[in-house]
Amino acid sequence: QVQLVESGGGLVQTGDSLRLSCAVSGRTLMWFAMGWFRQAPGKEREFVAAISRRPSSRTTYADSVKDRFTISRDNAKNTLYLQMNSLNSEDTAVYYCASGSMSSDFMRADGYDYWGQGTQVTVSS
Repeated sequence: QVQLVESGGGLVQTGDSLRLSCAVSGRTLMWFAMGWFRQAPGKEREFVAAISRRPSSRTTYADSVKDRFTISRDNAKNTLYLQMNSLNSEDTAVYYCASGSMSSDFMRADGYDYWGQGTQVTVSS
C-alpha cells in the first residue's frame, strides 16, 4: 500500500523559511514523478512544484514560487522535500505531496494517483 505523509508545516512570519517533508512508503520515490500542490481557504488546489522520475529528475515550478521554493528528494530516505524561502501571506495554504507515473504534464493534479493528507503552512505578516 502506497502512503505519503507530509510534515514540517507550521506558523511563521513573512520572510521566514520552512522545509516540508513527504515520507513515501510502498513505492520507490525516484522512479515516479513527485509533486507539491497547495490549497488556500476558498481557493482551488494549485500546483507548486514537481520533480520528474529518474534519470532526468527535471524540476518544474509555478511562477509564483520560482526562485523562492526548491523541490528535492533523498532517494536513500525515500523522502521528498520542499524548501520554502521568503515566505509571504500568499503562501498560506495546506500543502500536499503527490506521486504519479506520468512523464509530462506535471502541473495537472489529475495525473497523480497517490496523495498525502496535507500539512498546514500559515504565514503571518
